[in-house]
Amino acid sequence: MKVLVVGGAGYIGSHTVRLLQKEGHQPIILDNLCAGHEEAARRLKVPFEKGDLGDIPRVKGVLADHRPEVVMHFAAFALVGESVTQPKKYYHNNVVSTLNLLDAMNDAGIKKFIFSSTCATYGNPQRPALDETHPQKPINPYGWSKWMVEQILRDYDRAYEMKHVALRYFNAAGGSPDGLIGEDHDPETHLIPVALQAVIGKRPGVTVFGTDYDTPDGTCVRDYIHVDDLAKAHILAIEHLNGGGESKMLNCGTGKGHSVKEVLDTVERVTGRKLNVTYGPRREGDPPVLVAVADQIRTLFGWKPQYTELEPIVRTAWTWFEKGGTYRPS
Repeated sequence: MKVLVVGGAGYIGSHTVRLLQKEGHQPIILDNLCAGHEEAARRLKVPFEKGDLGDIPRVKGVLADHRPEVVMHFAAFALVGESVTQPKKYYHNNVVSTLNLLDAMNDAGIKKFIFSSTCATYGNPQRPALDETHPQKPINPYGWSKWMVEQILRDYDRAYEMKHVALRYFNAAGGSPDGLIGEDHDPETHLIPVALQAVIGKRPGVTVFGTDYDTPDGTCVRDYIHVDDLAKAHILAIEHLNGGGESKMLNCGTGKGHSVKEVLDTVERVTGRKLNVTYGPRREGDPPVLVAVADQIRTLFGWKPQYTELEPIVRTAWTWFEKGGTYRPS
């Protein structure tokens, strides 16, 4: 199938593009490169279209030129703190631009949509392990922007028969085992790459925010899911819709939690190097535990993560960092 991957030059998008290729699909990347990397598209050797979802004629032109059967949408801003200080940026990009894309798809008769959502739509967890029945009460504009798109998708399905799968990610991590592509954000905020940047000397150290949580070692616990396992979930979502499946909104996580201290210990073990660790106060809005209950996606799609332990996930990230950890010239 032809699949338009919006944001396909970014972290999760590029890994999904690669798996689409391996499984015989024909991906096309549409990316404005505000956070993605044209070098990722070059390495993957796929058609690349530079364009922004705010440019409606450009979006319609790409759809007309390539005539994809499915659209995957990864192009969102995702920094929680920034969303609080710059909500306009998040609502325009994450909501308005998504509406532009959906309307262009509907006009073109494209009725299958795979959306990158987030566990941030749940807000402060009322229980440590979150399933899809957990109330959705976002606590920041980023979470609200994704929640709003989920509601739009429900309404577009009802009104226009546009079928969707929205995957609520937990903590994406890791990279391609061969180091061809990986995680390269600016600024980098994710724990594993931040720690690896410290290991290779690109930052002075790592700060742990809070050591007095009600967790086994006092630090926050999160569900780390390998980016290739996320990519596989997207491929299975296509198969679900192609088989006549109904629209779904599903958690995507391993169901296992790892603490911040566990992650840092694993980074030291994998790299054989010591980290300079500073301990600071809690950050506002950081829940003690966020772990997925992902039974629905396993049952419906037969999805099973291949990376179920933390160390192999960190090893794939380290492979990328050993090769520089960036697409940018050094």
